[in-house]
Amino acid sequence: MRALPIDPSNRTVSIGPRLRAARQSLGLTMDEVAQIAGLTKGFLSRIERDMTSPSVSTLVTLCDVLSITVGSLFEEPQIEFVAAGTGPRINLGGFDTEERLLTPRTEARVQVIRSVVTPGGHGGKDLYTVDADIDCLHLLRGDLTVRFSDRDYRLAAGDTLTFEGREPHSWHVNDDEGAEILWILVPAPWHP
Repeated sequence: MRALPIDPSNRTVSIGPRLRAARQSLGLTMDEVAQIAGLTKGFLSRIERDMTSPSVSTLVTLCDVLSITVGSLFEEPQIEFVAAGTGPRINLGGFDTEERLLTPRTEARVQVIRSVVTPGGHGGKDLYTVDADIDCLHLLRGDLTVRFSDRDYRLAAGDTLTFEGREPHSWHVNDDEGAEILWILVPAPWHP
């Protein structure tokens, strides 16, 4: 029995940007990588811009220098899509809010939450903390005050406030229109 040839997929693989990203994440310059790998800077530049394909041995050498596997260059990117209004409802403890998780439940690096707050809504009378290094609040719509132990910040639509999640704080809506808030927490403090 004779093996049948496998039909190639029409998917093109762009490895140059992935090699560049790996180099940059290590803080290496093109000159440094080219020198270690025994390549010219110009050739490495053409590889990173997908203008030329390296030989298998050159690719293996580059991956060794960049501490990545050859296979990682060909993996499908992990992309998650959440359509508007479809993220799971969650409750972070706010009053008079509808909160939806916009990032996948399994995402541990960052958590994005959209809160729609009715007039009079608030985060509670007492200050609270979030187990995250960074808490970034972006006010999409409304008038909001964020309270800390020693000061208050009044935000208008379009304003952004970034602080340590472990800093005691609370918030409340200031007007009769309600508010819409985007919370970005890094890393994700919990997985629903």
